[in-house]
Amino acid sequence: MSDNVKIPRTVDEVLAEFRDSGALLEGHFKLSSGRHSGHYLQCARVLMDPARAGRLAQAVVENIPSEVVEKVDVVVSPAMGGIIIGHEVARVLGKDSLFLERPEGTFHLRRGFALEEGAKVLMVEDVVTTGLSSREAIEAVAREGGEVIAECALIDRSEGSADLGVPFYPLAAFNFPTYAEDDIPDELARVAVTKPGSRKE
Repeated sequence: MSDNVKIPRTVDEVLAEFRDSGALLEGHFKLSSGRHSGHYLQCARVLMDPARAGRLAQAVVENIPSEVVEKVDVVVSPAMGGIIIGHEVARVLGKDSLFLERPEGTFHLRRGFALEEGAKVLMVEDVVTTGLSSREAIEAVAREGGEVIAECALIDRSEGSADLGVPFYPLAAFNFPTYAEDDIPDELARVAVTKPGSRKE
């Protein structure tokens, strides 16, 4: 990547990338985790510009300790949200990029993808809220014969509470409030709900 390209390294710089691409949405959203929020980070939109996706991926990789990066054999992401950022992170690392799918509700590799036995995997996500999808994806990699040695993500919305069972390196953490189904504030409940995530109900 050219030396004159500004890599977003601070929370404010990352948030600016979302704002500039119209990817920071306001309203009433039911997240993939099942929780509700007045804000939604639409990673597909922030990543639709390949140059911006490349800048963000470079920043993600720079945020991972070098001793972890050196061990990575392959990058794996959960579909759908993790595919683009996973591919871009793999490009930065010079590794292959695979993705997991769950057409029947359980993550597994398809499309001829396979992991070598014992492969050291970097899991790449777009946004982590509760960590549920990440944990399911990490378990799937183990079933496929690989070992997730760390996970990275563009955004951690868990306020640092997500326990993935592996080291976790988010580029930025945003603590937009989220609410359980039975604890939605009145002002948010009055707004029509949108379900922008990819998880099936």
